[in-house]
Amino acid sequence: MRSVLYALGMSAEARKRIPVPLVLFVGAYMVVFSGLALRAGNAEFAVYAGAMVVFIGLAAFLHLRFGLRRSTLWLLAVWGLLHMAGGTVAIPAEWADAGGSVLYSLRLHPLTPRYDQVVHAFGFFAASLACFDVLSRLVRHDAGQPRVGLAVASALMGCGLGALNEVLEFAITLTVPDHNVGGYVNTGWDLVSNLIGACAAGVVIVVRRR
Repeated sequence: MRSVLYALGMSAEARKRIPVPLVLFVGAYMVVFSGLALRAGNAEFAVYAGAMVVFIGLAAFLHLRFGLRRSTLWLLAVWGLLHMAGGTVAIPAEWADAGGSVLYSLRLHPLTPRYDQVVHAFGFFAASLACFDVLSRLVRHDAGQPRVGLAVASALMGCGLGALNEVLEFAITLTVPDHNVGGYVNTGWDLVSNLIGACAAGVVIVVRRR
């Protein structure tokens, strides 16, 4: 294992940068929501859970290799919690929008966004910040200089990751008969939400000091 870590450019010091509370937090909600989904016979969740494992592994690799900010790690972890809860927590029918039955379909008022859309915006805000953390270590940049270029690149990368998420959801509609993904309008709003989150991250990157 040690040789693999060295081959990837990871030192023992890098491994210590993963906060133990973060690991416990993510592990706890993965176990809890996996149990709830299995109990309910939620086939769609199996796809999301598999994707979550891949994304957690990717985030861990990027952190070990490049050192993501602690705040970025926690934002990604909270996004995972919101995502897992959205697909497993049942809600009353009168709270649901478009005939859904889980938290992702929650809409408190006709003029407010759905839970799903809020999570998309929050998630790709966090993903765009993670992209910046990586880019800022790969691209030479003088401290104190405007970071507009890196902010735009990070936001565009976040939008690309959001589009990849929509491809995954499209795959679910083709493979899982009883899914809660939604139709074309839902995909459009998801992309809008992703864009809002990515642009918000771009603004934060520009105004935030190192």
